Amino acid sequence: MTVIVDGMGGDHAPLEILKGCAAAVEELGINVIVTGPEELLKKTMEENDIAPRNISFRHTDGIITMEDEAGCVLKAKRNSSMGLAFDLLKNGEADAMVSAGNSGAVLAGGTLLVKRIPGIKRAAFAPVLPVNDKHTMLIDSGANEVCTPEYLDQFGTMGALYMKHMGFCENPRVGLLNNGTEECKGTELHKQAHALMKENAAYEFIGNVEGRGVFDGECDVLVADGFSGNVLLKSVEGTATYIMKIMKEALTSSLFTKILAAMLKPKLRVMKKKLDYTEEGGAVLLGVCKPVVKAHGSSNAKALKNAIRQAANLAKSGAIDHITQAIKETETPKN
Repeated sequence: MTVIVDGMGGDHAPLEILKGCAAAVEELGINVIVTGPEELLKKTMEENDIAPRNISFRHTDGIITMEDEAGCVLKAKRNSSMGLAFDLLKNGEADAMVSAGNSGAVLAGGTLLVKRIPGIKRAAFAPVLPVNDKHTMLIDSGANEVCTPEYLDQFGTMGALYMKHMGFCENPRVGLLNNGTEECKGTELHKQAHALMKENAAYEFIGNVEGRGVFDGECDVLVADGFSGNVLLKSVEGTATYIMKIMKEALTSSLFTKILAAMLKPKLRVMKKKLDYTEEGGAVLLGVCKPVVKAHGSSNAKALKNAIRQAANLAKSGAIDHITQAIKETETPKN
C-alpha cells in the first residue's frame, strides 16, 4: 500500500507533515511518497531526527498557498507539491492521496485531474464525526455551496455506501440537515430533496434532522449543502475546543479542583479524545475515482497520520468500486 502526501500543504508544513508520515509508516506498515522541494524535505527530516524508512520523495518546487485560486492546480501551479501528487495518483503510482492544503485546489484537482466517478454530478467533502460510541458522516462539508436536490440525493447514496463498506455500520440511516424535522420544513431545495431521498431505495432515509439531533445519534449519514455543512462542522469544532478550554480553566482554578482533576484524569482523557478532531483524520473527497483525503489545514502530526490511515483504509475497502457500481445501476434503464 502506497499513499502520496502533499508535503507542502497545510499551516504546519513540512515538519508536521513529515512527522505524520513517519508515524503512519511505523503504525500502518505502508509506503509513503512525499511531494515537494526534496532538499528542504530531507533537511527537515534530518534536523528533527525523523526516520526516513519507507518514505520516498518526488521533487517539485511549486507550492499552492491557502490564498491561491482553486484552479491554479490545473495549469498555473500544476508543477506544485499538490499538483504532482494528483498526477502521481492519476497515473497509478500510488493507491491514495492526502493533502492538508487549499480546499478549493483539492476539490479542483480531485474532480478535474483524478476525475469524478461516471454519473456523479458533484464530488463532496465528507468528514466522519464521533457521535457517542459510533460515528456519523457529514456530507457535504464545504465543496458545493449551491446544490440541487439531485446532488443531495447522490450524497446520500455515496455516504451510505461509504459507511457500510468502511465497516462503520451495516444499514446506515441517512438524514437531511434541516431547520425542523417536519417534511414541510426548509427551503424549496430541502423540500424537493426530501421527496427524492424518500423514494431512493439505495439507502434508509429517516427524514429531516435538526442540528441538535446530529449528536443524539439520529442518523449515520447527515446530508447537507456545502454551505450549511461547513457552518455546522466549524461550529462543532469550535464548540469542542471551547468546552475543553473552560473545563481546563475550571479544573485548574484552585488546589481543590486540581486534586479533583487528578482523580478524574482517566475520564477526562477519554473525553478529550472524543472531542479531538485530529483523531478522525480528514474529510474524504467522495465522488472521485480514487481515494483522496483532505486533512485539516491546521493538522498536526497526529491528524496527518490519521488522515493517511483513513486514505489507506478507503483504498483497501473497495467502497469506491461499490459507489461506482451503484451509480452505474441507477443510470442503466430498467426493462
